[in-house]
Parts: sequence; structure tokens; C-alpha cells
Amino acid sequence: MNRIIEKEHFSENVVKLVVEAPEVARARKPGHFVIVRCGQGGERIPLTIADADPTKGTVTLVVQAVGLSTRKICDLNAGDTLTDLVGPLGRATDIALRDGTVVCCGGGVGVAPLLPIIKAMKEAGNRVVSVLAARNKDLIILEDEVRRYSDEVIIMTDDGSAGHKGLVTAGVEEVIKRENVAEVVAIGPAVMMKFVALLTKQYQIPTIVSLNTIMVDGTGMCGACRVKVGGKTRFVCVDGPEFDAHQVDFDEMIMRMKAYN
Repeated sequence: MNRIIEKEHFSENVVKLVVEAPEVARARKPGHFVIVRCGQGGERIPLTIADADPTKGTVTLVVQAVGLSTRKICDLNAGDTLTDLVGPLGRATDIALRDGTVVCCGGGVGVAPLLPIIKAMKEAGNRVVSVLAARNKDLIILEDEVRRYSDEVIIMTDDGSAGHKGLVTAGVEEVIKRENVAEVVAIGPAVMMKFVALLTKQYQIPTIVSLNTIMVDGTGMCGACRVKVGGKTRFVCVDGPEFDAHQVDFDEMIMRMKAYN
């Protein structure tokens, strides 16, 4: 059992949970995820770790209620427990000093798994520009935390209610046109990552995406998270969750994700 220490609502359907998990907190690296379960016989839910505190022995998870199991998790409160929390799983992000600016762009709840990457890239000595995007201002999450570790933050909203009106690609291209961008990291809805990849391919800028949104079982046994990367089949949970954005077949991925809608 893993006790919930703190709960915060970002919106009606998105919550932040700080959970006791000492061993995971000590071993976790940016890009890793965990599998959580709520209740005996509950569904296995893969969640990317948004933050960790090895001293306190806690990990931070951001959960969006999209079905019965995630709703049960979101309905838990401080003092309640998760039945299981297993990890860290997946391959960690390649963190190193780059020869130029690192642009980190996140859409919606994709900002949560992006945060530890932003922090680690900054601590490695990089100039980090973060681009956060959402439909409206109420869906921008973790802005204060992102600002703490970024040299600059650009906010993009579909309706213009915060920052600039427009898509995440507009914010990314603004940075590309004015300075040397060495790498782009994008995490968010599949369609968002697709268009970021198309943009950066034009400029020949290496780009990494996290495909965590398609994971189901998290161990490679169910096969639901298979994607084509460079023409070869890969499993997001064991081969990723991060891949070269310019090698991912996003059209196939988006088509397959419709099966879960």
C-alpha cells in the first residue's frame, strides 16, 4: 500500500497526488513511469513520474480522469492509499549538455512528465525554453514549477485566454527562428507531437517525444502500445517511452488510439 500524502486539483478532471514510495523516489530518473492500481482487481494504470523527493520518500503523479479506473484514483484523498505502485519503469531520458538551446514543449497533462526533464536539462547546464500549450488558461498546469527551472516560458492557448493565441508549434517556431536550438522535447497529445515533429524536421532539429499516452499494461505483454518507429515495431513501455520524433509513424499511432476512445 502506498499512502497519499497530498492532493491538489488542477481542474475538475486532473489532480496531482504526492504518494509515499521511498524506493521508487530514490531510483527514479526523468522519463521513468510507474504502474499504479486502485483496489484489489483494479486496472493497471501507467503514469509518468512528474517529480520525486528521495529525502521524503515521495513521488508526484498527475492523473487525468478519463475512465472508471482513473476516476477512482482521482477520487482518492490525502490519507487514502493506492493498492500498488510499481517502478520505476521504462528508459530514462538522455540528459546532457547540448550545443544550443533545449526547447521543451508540453500540451495539457503532458507538462507533468515534461517537468523532470526540464529540471534535469537545466541542471545539466542547458539554456531551457519551455513552451506550454492548452485549450485555455484553466488547463495550463505546473506553470510555476516550470518557470522555476526554465530560462524562459512561452504560454500558448487555443482561445488566447493566457499567453499567446495559437498552437504550440507557433511558440516552438518563434524560438527556432531567433536562436540556435539544439534539441526539442515534446510531450502531449499525439496530434500535437506529430505537428511538432513535422515542424522540427523542416529545420533538421533533433526531437524527442514521449508516447506514454498509448501505454496500457506497461510490461510489454498486452501489445497495445506497439508503434512503428523507423519502420520497425516497437513497444512504448519497454523500448521507450521516448523515441526519435522524426522516426515515429504518428498517423498509425493516432489511428490505433481511436480504438480506446
